[in-house]
Amino acid sequence: MPKMRNNKKQKQNSKSKIIIPIIILALIFVVIGAGMSYFKKSLFTVMKVPDFELTDQNSKKITNKDMLGKVYLVEFFFSKCPTICPVMNSNMKYIEETINSKDFGIISISIDPTNDTPEVLQNHARMLGTQSPNWHFLTGDRDYILKLADQFDIYVGDKEDQSESLNHSGMIALVDKEGNLRSRFDENNSPILYYSGLNYEDPQGKKTSLRGKYHPDREKLIEDIQKLLKQ
Repeated sequence: MPKMRNNKKQKQNSKSKIIIPIIILALIFVVIGAGMSYFKKSLFTVMKVPDFELTDQNSKKITNKDMLGKVYLVEFFFSKCPTICPVMNSNMKYIEETINSKDFGIISISIDPTNDTPEVLQNHARMLGTQSPNWHFLTGDRDYILKLADQFDIYVGDKEDQSESLNHSGMIALVDKEGNLRSRFDENNSPILYYSGLNYEDPQGKKTSLRGKYHPDREKLIEDIQKLLKQ
């Protein structure tokens, strides 16, 4: 009898030695999975927003400090642009109307300040049908704006190159309430840094098109703005 009890105890000990590591491994995988899920849902902090001070469509000085406490977007554009700017402005307007919050704003910086005076920008805002008092169309010194675009790391053409001077990126920066540039992670868990303000022929956002009916980054922006507004 004692021998049988010892055999039974040995078997139970053997089972425990197998089961306990399996449970520990399962718990580790659960924790890793939960961590990865949280990681994917969180937003990456790119950098502090560069300091800026420019004049809006109402001839009012607007600085980055004025925007603290608001989640906002930053784009570079110009009112006479016949190609991507109307698309970007249209997507911005859709976002503005969808978010519809006093704590949300948009900064649209003109790269053609010679033409885009406050009066011209005020008319542009009126034609676009903007509603929010937090949508500022900004103008100022061209060299200052070029330097600012460089600090944002958003492409704007060199003013000395006539063929490039009014070219610019269709990228949009997302800024949180504390003045940090934020972005989501892509499918490879790398931060995308900036969002596209353009339209596409395909829902995956691979081929740009001025008349494209898809705008995947617009939906991403809406989701991420709402996330930041809750923080």
